[in-house]
Amino acid sequence: MLLITYGTRPEYIKVLPVINEMKKRGMLFKTFFTGQHTDLLKKAEKPDYILSIDNGPNRLDSIVQSILNKEEIFADIRCVMVQGDTSSAFATALAAFHRKIPVAHLEAGLRTYDKYSPYPEEFNRCAISALAEIHLCPTTVSAANLKKEGRNGVHIVGNTVLDNLNEVTTTASNTVVVTLHRREKLDQIKDWFLAVNNLAKEHKHLEFILPIHPNPEVKKHANILSDVKVVDPMGHTDFIKHLSSCAFIITDSGGVQEEAAFLKKPCIVCRDFTERIEGLGVFSVLCKEPSELSGMIKWATSVDLSSSVCPYGDGKSAQYICNLINNI
Repeated sequence: MLLITYGTRPEYIKVLPVINEMKKRGMLFKTFFTGQHTDLLKKAEKPDYILSIDNGPNRLDSIVQSILNKEEIFADIRCVMVQGDTSSAFATALAAFHRKIPVAHLEAGLRTYDKYSPYPEEFNRCAISALAEIHLCPTTVSAANLKKEGRNGVHIVGNTVLDNLNEVTTTASNTVVVTLHRREKLDQIKDWFLAVNNLAKEHKHLEFILPIHPNPEVKKHANILSDVKVVDPMGHTDFIKHLSSCAFIITDSGGVQEEAAFLKKPCIVCRDFTERIEGLGVFSVLCKEPSELSGMIKWATSVDLSSSVCPYGDGKSAQYICNLINNI
């Protein structure tokens, strides 16, 4: 029996194609919801196991502590699949390792080689790689990272987030989609919001739209965005509709970089480093400081991506993964 874990919206979006493909094939699995984004329980099929996080003074500690010593979740499980780089993914992989249950790591091998960028994700994914037997890598670059680290069981399958986009049609508009929320950027979020708002003032022909992240440290600065359309967090379907029809994207998200490349939308990445280096210089550019943002608009509004090939997968990742899992 395979145990598939998720706890956040991005994790669920990326494991859902695998869940659907396994159902289609009649494969046996259980699901474990690790409890971060509780609104998922209203939208997703009811998980087999639901974790309640016991909050203490440190949220990351609380997540890890809450997952350990949950014996009933791992009974009769022959393999545990974790996705990405959250603290809950790390804790679940650790719990599986403590029980000598093989771990399959979905979206494995991404690296910045700076454990504080992104924080805590870079540590989490490196730690999961040390625990995992099956490394499901999105690209040749991520696979090469793991081989350089001496890992076995490395497979290139593409990124499952793209499986959700196979039926999406792209169009063009004057909309700019903005998402900014990463933990390591919170001390600068006010400056980033000011830079985005100045762009909106300078480029009146563009409509800037920002789904505000629910983190209070982000929301408290929303009043800065006087010339930006600030909206509530969107469901994935609505967000993809905006992404597929926009002019370009400003983001600090990892998954959005992949979705943007598949949809052939220019992406300005507001981070010091990105683990999605495959798209740099073609689909995306790095913007390390708010003061650099205005200088990147010319690129974003003029680059032609129509003939460029997405480096993150072909939209068939779940099929490849289920073929591999079936043979384990």
